[in-house]
Amino acid sequence: MRLLWILVLTQIVSASEFVILRNGSKLEAESRSDEGNTIFLLQKGGITLILDRSEIAAPAPAPGVKLVARVVVEPSSLLVNNMISNAAAKHGVDADLIHAVAAMESGYQQSARSNQGAIGIMQLMPATARYLGADPSDAAQNIDAGTRLLRELLLKYEGNPNQVALALAAYNAGPSAVDRFGGIPPYLETRRYVNKVIRRYNER
Repeated sequence: MRLLWILVLTQIVSASEFVILRNGSKLEAESRSDEGNTIFLLQKGGITLILDRSEIAAPAPAPGVKLVARVVVEPSSLLVNNMISNAAAKHGVDADLIHAVAAMESGYQQSARSNQGAIGIMQLMPATARYLGADPSDAAQNIDAGTRLLRELLLKYEGNPNQVALALAAYNAGPSAVDRFGGIPPYLETRRYVNKVIRRYNER
């Protein structure tokens, strides 16, 4: 599935990484990460631009006043809804729970990338994606793999009255942390995450 990336350009000065697009536009960023044919440019303010390698002509020769891309077009909400519905039916997970996790993790943004390296709509870590045999840069595979992970975690805590909360805590902090503490870990981030996802889930 090929997504359309639309660039909105503004001028800024000084950067550490430069690339030139085939259309002649010059982009700058604080750092660059290449994964196969996908290139991630991390810009000031934590904005990450995702480009296909075919869109890049060559590195820019020198710093200066450049154009920086700021906005991308994500998969349509209808397309994401269909992907979630398909994954829910395939793996037997409540679609509303998948929606709650996707909204909390990335706001349904496939271009989202965390400081820890989590990728896409369900915020899959590269190692987790490899374990699940998925390409996290592909929205459909990302959602499918995240749903499979949720299913594994729900099955792990099946029979526990706090099954959903424990599964969500494990999705956020890892099952080893849940097992180590015998329940939701005492991490503020994880507890807020679980509460917010469950609230979103109940609202749906």
